[in-house]
Amino acid sequence: MRKLSMDELGRKSVEEFKQASKTPVIAVLDNIRSMHNVGSVFRTADAFLVEAIFLCGYTPQPPHRDINKTALGATETVDWMYFATTVEAVVELKEKGYKVFAVEQTVGSISLEKFSVNAEDKIAVVFGNEVEGVHDDVLALVDGSIEIPQHGMKHSLNISVAAGIVLWELAKKRD
Repeated sequence: MRKLSMDELGRKSVEEFKQASKTPVIAVLDNIRSMHNVGSVFRTADAFLVEAIFLCGYTPQPPHRDINKTALGATETVDWMYFATTVEAVVELKEKGYKVFAVEQTVGSISLEKFSVNAEDKIAVVFGNEVEGVHDDVLALVDGSIEIPQHGMKHSLNISVAAGIVLWELAKKRD
């Protein structure tokens, strides 16, 4: 067994990435504190050709070396926008025809493995703050919530891990 070389991986250039067909999913970051978490979400969004990331509230924005440390260049490929509040981002998404789901444990949340999406649906998923989760004013606006099943003592995941799991599942459902 040997590792694949960079040439064998078939990586896209920045221009090829920009021109590639995207997964019709937008990741919305609701007041994320950690620049490392933000960079990690950028890197995951790049890996799954996610349409865009919306950075909201006090979520750090590129360019910043601490974001770049984990993004590894994904801030140059993945489109992103900043919104002063997550509510503004969700309102805009809904006006543009997106179905918006919080990634949160709520009454009536849909377990990720049971979540289904139609091929034509444009989806946005809101990932909440590391301590508070998705804010209540945002939960009041979303179309539903998706919960990642967990079976251990802890019932929370780091936002970057949650984003990796959810974005991978949404990308798989689009294949």
